[in-house]
Amino acid sequence: MKIKFSKIISSSVISIIVMSAMSLCAFAEGDVAGAIEGTWNTASTQIKQVVNNVVFPIIDVVLAVFFFAKLGLAYFDYRKSGHFEWTAPAILFACLVFTLTAPTYVWTIINV
Repeated sequence: MKIKFSKIISSSVISIIVMSAMSLCAFAEGDVAGAIEGTWNTASTQIKQVVNNVVFPIIDVVLAVFFFAKLGLAYFDYRKSGHFEWTAPAILFACLVFTLTAPTYVWTIINV
């Protein structure tokens, strides 16, 4: 009984010591907000460049392929049924125009 009580007390003391060691506050010295803003200002130009030169052109190519494929399929359906379905090609065309013109205005919207 005495050994069991001793183990409980020693494990409680160890856990209290570990918890108190882990709960110390860390304070930063200097201008942390300025450092973060400076890092963002230098990285934002690189992010903008990558998005304009890589991300938007990839999205444009994918949408263009889908648009022309859907336009071809709609034409074949028209030849078969006599009714041309404009909805899907129109939506893909609108998305293509949106992504083609997005680099001119998207950065002013998100303030970069």
